[in-house]
Amino acid sequence: MHRSTAGALAALIMAGAAAGTSWAAAPAYHVVDKIAGPDGGWDYLRVDAGHNRVLIPRGVAVMSIDLATKQVKTGLAPGGRQHVALPINGGREMLITNGADNSALFADALTGATIASLPTSKGPDDAAIDPKSGLAFVMGHQGGAVTLIDPKAHKVVGTVEVGGALEEGVADGSGRAFVNVEDKNEIAVIDLAAQKVTAHWPLAGCDGPTGLAYDPQDKLLIAACDGTTAIVSATTGKVLQTLPTGKGADGAAYDAKRHLAFIPAGRAGTMSVIAFAKGQASIAQTVPTQIGARTLAVDERTGRVYLPTATYAPPAGGVGRPITVPGTFQVLVVAP
Repeated sequence: MHRSTAGALAALIMAGAAAGTSWAAAPAYHVVDKIAGPDGGWDYLRVDAGHNRVLIPRGVAVMSIDLATKQVKTGLAPGGRQHVALPINGGREMLITNGADNSALFADALTGATIASLPTSKGPDDAAIDPKSGLAFVMGHQGGAVTLIDPKAHKVVGTVEVGGALEEGVADGSGRAFVNVEDKNEIAVIDLAAQKVTAHWPLAGCDGPTGLAYDPQDKLLIAACDGTTAIVSATTGKVLQTLPTGKGADGAAYDAKRHLAFIPAGRAGTMSVIAFAKGQASIAQTVPTQIGARTLAVDERTGRVYLPTATYAPPAGGVGRPITVPGTFQVLVVAP
């Protein structure tokens, strides 16, 4: 995932501590609940609709939240430097990326027991499923390659060299994958059947693209950048619009049912709600969330959005990384 500038986050925290932070009232979406969990890191989260829960990698194991009871379960599928836990194979299994040993781990969805472990490009980050082929593809943040996996056979079937620091990836359902390349400010386009890159689309006005979502109705890509969001034609690669969004985005999500995209801003402590109508995007709302809430997942069944975060304190002496306050990890639930 994107590594936000520690100094900028520290400055925001110290400024807020000194003067307090005020936000405009949200007209629609707002924080409706907060679900506490144990201390530790986090990264991409995913809604597991089949089991009515949210899956959150916590660095050393996966945590789940039952959306009906809010019960938290920890310790699933132990690993190291985990980045995503993706429901696969009809929800019977999870695919978890592990940066500690550069692997994609397959685990039983309910027990977390290991089924298989496969090698990936260095620094596996996000993972996604191509609906057309059924293949999983894993983005190597440090290795610059996408690892293609047959999730049913638990087998690596190819590697696509892309180059650069790969972040979030999405598929269009027609055999193409799109991947944000953070250090090159571009989207790489991959033909999954041919196992090759077919285009590198520059993102003018976008610095450090991280989160990526896809609007299938309008065939648009939504790339979260540092302070802006680029709306890109998935047909031509042209940047159609650049919208102002908060600093510190590390994810993006699209709700096809409501034609809305959501961009979290971990350094700003806000979430942008982007509405789509007739192929045009506009900022419908900027929702106050919390500093640190940089990734998210949307449940299209309910329209609820989930954002993990914690409370930060200024670093000792005002230098270095902000300090996570023990006992403050929680998942924000945002809804209209």
